[in-house]
This record gives sequence, C-alpha cells and structure tokens, in this order.
Amino acid sequence: MTQLSGKVAIITGGASGIGEACAQVFAREGARVVVTDIQSDRGKRVAAAVGGTFVEHDVSDEAEWSAAIATTLSAHGRLDIVINNAGMFAAQTIEDCDLALWNKVLQVNLTSVMLGCKHGIAAMKENPGGPSGSIVNVSSITGFIGLASAAAYTASKGGVRLLTKSVAVHCARTYKTIRCNSLHPGAIDTPMNQAAFEASGDPEGMRAFFDSVQPLGRMAGAAEMAECALFLASDRASFVTGTELVADGGWLAASGPL
Repeated sequence: MTQLSGKVAIITGGASGIGEACAQVFAREGARVVVTDIQSDRGKRVAAAVGGTFVEHDVSDEAEWSAAIATTLSAHGRLDIVINNAGMFAAQTIEDCDLALWNKVLQVNLTSVMLGCKHGIAAMKENPGGPSGSIVNVSSITGFIGLASAAAYTASKGGVRLLTKSVAVHCARTYKTIRCNSLHPGAIDTPMNQAAFEASGDPEGMRAFFDSVQPLGRMAGAAEMAECALFLASDRASFVTGTELVADGGWLAASGPL
C-alpha cells in the first residue's frame, strides 16, 4: 500500500520547485493532490500530470484560502495534508530594506503560512472519522541563522519556524491527531534560487558557492525535499509534531558562512 493512500493534500506553490516535486511524490504515494499557485498555466500542467486539481491561489489572500479549501472539500470531502510551500525571495540588507517589499515578503512567506494553518485546521477538524491531518510548513535554514543579504526573507522563515511550534502545541492539546512541523531546506536547485543567482550578477559564481558551502558538496534537488515532506505528511511521522526537519547537506552542522 502506498504511504498516502486515501489522503487529500493541498500543496501551495505547486507549479514549480519543491511544490511541483511534492505534487509528483504525493501522487505517486496515492494522495489526491490539489495544486495551488499564481502561475496558472504551469500549475494546470503540473496538476494534469499528477491527475490532480489546480486552483489559482494568492496565498496571502484569506478569501482565496477559503475558496481553495472549499474547492478541495467539494471535490474530495476531506483534507488530510497541507504543504505550505509558496514563497518568494528578495535580496536586500537591513540598510537597503524597502518597506513595501518587506511587507510583501512577509505576506507571501509568513502570513500565508498562518492562513494555511488556520484554514487547514478548520477543515481537518471536520474530517470524516474525526480530527486528523498533517501540516508541513516549508521554512529554510535561515529559520536558524541569518542571511545578511536578505533581511525580510530571513525574518519570514524564522517566523515560520516558531509559528509552526505554536500551531503544533495548540493542535496537540486540542485535537491530538492534527500535527504541524517545519521543513528547513538548505540551498536547493529550484527556479526561485536560480532567479536569485541571476539577480546577483554572477550566477555561476553563486551556484558554485552554494554547492561548496554545503558539506555534501552540492545543492539538493527539489525531489529530495519532497521526500522529506512526504515523511512528515505520512502516518510514519504520527508522533512527530512541533519540530524541524533540517535537510541542508550538513550546512548548519558545519556552521558555514551566510
């Protein structure tokens, strides 16, 4: 039997990168997948490829969260997994910080996770058979250490880490069977990171740096992160809540520079 047989999963930012890989891995493991993204054409292609459903979805908009959940429940009658993966990166130090961009990064990277948890729990507690579910919030190693060149991004990912713990404790005390954990990738070979490399003016140099700074000597693939999310989402992690799964090639262990 596949690990997610009979389960329904919403994956935000599912049109590319880690989200797309999660859609592929979760469908492989038997889940019915709802892919959400603002990238409509690409998201539709991903959903079609995995036999899932696509919902165009601005994760920073609460009304759109309500609509995405409603679509999921109408189609499938339950919600078992929320992967809060959608995010954005902005390169700006604290001295360069533009308030409008700061607010946008926090809305997309942190407020969206709050909304995903809030509305996900509301659906999960009404599941047939009683409350149950798993929420996986995609943070970053910058949830532990500071990235000097990205103040807003670092703040948002640190917020995701601690919000996850608050949600996990609340759900454990209130429902027992709804879990919440955070996933902390290191440098991953995704379109978002490639865009950041291009913006640096030296994409090959940046890629070489991020390959070298992780003790395993390379960036990870998105599919490797999806396998980590799979564990947290599955019943194999039934006693895991409020914790961090760090998948960074040993970066934090080596205290590499940021």
